[in-house]
Amino acid sequence: MSQLVCNNLVLGYEGRIVVNNLSFSIDAGDYLIIVGENGSGKSTLMKTILGLKTPISGEIIRSTDLKGNDFGYLPQQVMIQKDFPATVKEVVLSGTLNRSGFRPFYTKAAKQLAMQSIAKLGISTIANQSFSKLSGGQQQRVLLARALAATQKILFLDEPVAGLDMKVTEDTYDILSKLNSEGITIVMVSHDITMAITYASHILHISNHEAAFFGTTEDYLQSNLGKTCNHFGGEEND
Repeated sequence: MSQLVCNNLVLGYEGRIVVNNLSFSIDAGDYLIIVGENGSGKSTLMKTILGLKTPISGEIIRSTDLKGNDFGYLPQQVMIQKDFPATVKEVVLSGTLNRSGFRPFYTKAAKQLAMQSIAKLGISTIANQSFSKLSGGQQQRVLLARALAATQKILFLDEPVAGLDMKVTEDTYDILSKLNSEGITIVMVSHDITMAITYASHILHISNHEAAFFGTTEDYLQSNLGKTCNHFGGEEND
């Protein structure tokens, strides 16, 4: 069952078209990784799907049972002040706000959901520690737990391992695979094709020079883009 269908999308920013005539779908339970060169429009696409940007043309169709608060989002380069005073538990709990409506307090259910997300990310032992005192890898786990607390259906992650060492990167991919095996759809932007073909069920490769590819990882490896792909360094800035 398709959760999202994108038809003939044309996307751009600052008066420049970066994605042209793109069509693909995301089914429940998919693990989709979006790859491509810097400036190819990966982050722009994700923000458009989330409603943070407006497409130049084309359409995005959401499943009727997929509501706005069914999305969890971890943006690229999350900026939280170094002296941010919140604890891990408070940061994760804030992810449930989109479920709370206009209530000025956290419900018991929201608190339970936050603690479940903390447990799934393996950070229960640091739940009461200050976010600002954590390592970069620990902070990223906390932010991922916060995104998970917002949804049990679909997670959108924009370069979630940028700047992290290889061990933390592999741990993050393993965690995402586990969440995906529990039924959560994963949609992730990455510059690392090697990791993408290792973990993803589907690949969307956006290229500055060729038509985009969308399909299973197995089909991607047989495609022209898949056969000639390289590891793209750097970070997406569009």
